[in-house]
Amino acid sequence: MRVVVDTNVVVSAALKDRNPEAVILFVVKHPEFEWVASTEIIAEYVEVPRRAKFHLPEPILSKWTNIFALMITVVEAQGGVDFPRDQKDAKFLACASASEADYFITGDCPAKNVV
Repeated sequence: MRVVVDTNVVVSAALKDRNPEAVILFVVKHPEFEWVASTEIIAEYVEVPRRAKFHLPEPILSKWTNIFALMITVVEAQGGVDFPRDQKDAKFLACASASEADYFITGDCPAKNVV
């Protein structure tokens, strides 16, 4: 089963070291799951946790960069997806579509009163 993981889950995993990390490590440790991402998504995985506001030490950043390099299957996500609620998330939906992913794991929840 193919799985796409939103960056907010990756950052939460690196910061909190609890439930989000458990979800990602579950995917990584079970061969029936395949973590898939485009090169654009992987670049975001590497860049976002390095932002100064997160104050993550280099050993944790290196740990996650190694996980990305070793555990993610890179897919080509051609074409865009129209996702007006949050266009930054369109790349994840395009990846999920291109890879025929079974799951998209995200910490996003829709805002109230979104029309």
